[in-house]
Amino acid sequence: MALPINIDELIHGNTVEWDRIELKKGWNPEDVIHSLCAYANDINNWDGGYLIIGVEEENGKAKLPPIGLQVQELDAIQKKLIELSHKLSPVYIPVFQPYLMNERYILVVFAPAGDNRPYKAPISLSEKRTERAMYIKRGSKTIKVKDGSDDERRLIELTARIPFDDRINQTATLDDLNLRLIQNYLKEVMSSLYEESTKMPFSELCRLLMIAKGSDELLRPTNAGLLLFNEHPEKFFSEAKIDLVIHKNEVGKDYTEKLFTGSIIQQIRDVLQYFKSTIVEELVVKSAKQAESIRFFNYPFQAIEEAVVNAIYHKSYERENPVEIQIHKDKIEILSFPGPMPPINQAMLNKQRVVARDYRNRKIGGFLKELKLTEGRGTGLPIIHKSLEENGSPPPIFETDENNAYFLCILPVHPLTNSILGSQEELRGDGDKTLKFKNLNDVNAYLRLSVSEIGNRDKEAIRNNITPKAKQLLQYCIEPKSRESIFDKIGLYNNTKNFRNHLKPLIDAGWLQLTLPDTPTSRDQQYLSTELGKQLLSFLEEGNTGKTERIPVVSSNIASVGYDAEKKLLEIEFHHGAVYQYFDVPKKVYEDLMGSPSLGAYFMNELKDKFNYQKK
Repeated sequence: MALPINIDELIHGNTVEWDRIELKKGWNPEDVIHSLCAYANDINNWDGGYLIIGVEEENGKAKLPPIGLQVQELDAIQKKLIELSHKLSPVYIPVFQPYLMNERYILVVFAPAGDNRPYKAPISLSEKRTERAMYIKRGSKTIKVKDGSDDERRLIELTARIPFDDRINQTATLDDLNLRLIQNYLKEVMSSLYEESTKMPFSELCRLLMIAKGSDELLRPTNAGLLLFNEHPEKFFSEAKIDLVIHKNEVGKDYTEKLFTGSIIQQIRDVLQYFKSTIVEELVVKSAKQAESIRFFNYPFQAIEEAVVNAIYHKSYERENPVEIQIHKDKIEILSFPGPMPPINQAMLNKQRVVARDYRNRKIGGFLKELKLTEGRGTGLPIIHKSLEENGSPPPIFETDENNAYFLCILPVHPLTNSILGSQEELRGDGDKTLKFKNLNDVNAYLRLSVSEIGNRDKEAIRNNITPKAKQLLQYCIEPKSRESIFDKIGLYNNTKNFRNHLKPLIDAGWLQLTLPDTPTSRDQQYLSTELGKQLLSFLEEGNTGKTERIPVVSSNIASVGYDAEKKLLEIEFHHGAVYQYFDVPKKVYEDLMGSPSLGAYFMNELKDKFNYQKK
């Protein structure tokens, strides 16, 4: 029976984290039973994992084409798997299915989180040893739990504690699950189970998807099944909806409200479509008599998408609180209840990357990841940070209280938005003038954009605002330098006036930093160009080499692409500012890159490390 997952995506690690996948070249029953036990115990609430037998591992990835299994070997392994399942205590039955890949058979075993943890497995399959032990996953490794350890105590605490979304809903029946929604899901994730779903009994389909549990005579949906595959989940979970409010002024009395209902998959898509069509705008700062312009978004869509999905994924559906979205003139606030699960607290949220130990809705997360509505665990907040930074927006704010009673995500509007929508005089003079800057800090909004997004006249204006001494000073301070040596280098006296006129503006702009910030007057003090200062230097040097014309593209990694068919030269500019040239690239590769739905993925799989290149 087919599994409800795209096997090609699984093997490439695109829909399931590598920590949840074990690649096994051959059959080792002792290793397998220990892995099954670890996945069943599911100490991190990740919803188990997958064993792929017949595929060799190379540097943590699948080595393809697979080694494969012989047909007679495949039959014997499946029989042995059933036998091994009964050796676990309590008995635990995984789901497994043979697949043909590159004309070779492999066996995919799905070991979901068990309902009766903790589970124990024989330490050895030798008849002389009868001891049993608990096993858990620690990263990609299966480890034996030591007696009296914290891991053992934690597993015992998890006894009969099943996450809310994976529990049976006693008030619903199988008729409350919608076959059309289920089949739409299977078709979208390209599961081979889609074809079989039209022929098999509905109850069997729900069991395979693990959205229904119980005996044949009393099979009932799980809460995850009702939230994902019921058109009116609010009948079972009163606040399973999104409440969106658009404020028209700062007082708060003039606003409009929209309510998004339906399956949580539909809610996510409807609210994101609303943002895309109504809220998100691409804005332009355009110089007079110039076609090229600075382009940016008031809010980058990717940050909104991650924040909305995060709220839906991690909220508690046991509580009567909807996801609340407030849209103000200067920010978007997304509020969900409760807050993050311990040990995450406010201090951890202040960091760009947060690694969680437990997840509230393990089943919902798995389905959303299959639909590519969410990425791997622990990536949501970094993606929000990165997309705002690439757009030139201020960083996000994440808040919770000391009791983790709520989680608030605040996305600030791009700082140039008000100038564009309001008075453009703040940015420009009359039509014959280019950009004017009140201070060097104003340049930073442009440094966060890719070079291809800035018009030529505006580039010239930025360069004109940077004095030759400032550029010389930043170049000299790529390595830490003392104040005395700096002024000696730029040919000025080391006095207070020159410090105030030449060093301090660069420090205030964030382009130069003190190596001893807590003791600014220390005799050992040195000065070092920051990453933003280095980015400015790269910007000032841009355009001095190469003639390949690049065009802007929509990608989270790539800013622009250019191709010279005569030279077979491909030029790629990345959002971090670096430009690379790739040699002897066929035109077909360039066309496939530009036609790919994900330029970043195509680059990683078909371009990177496959052609000779140089950095410009």
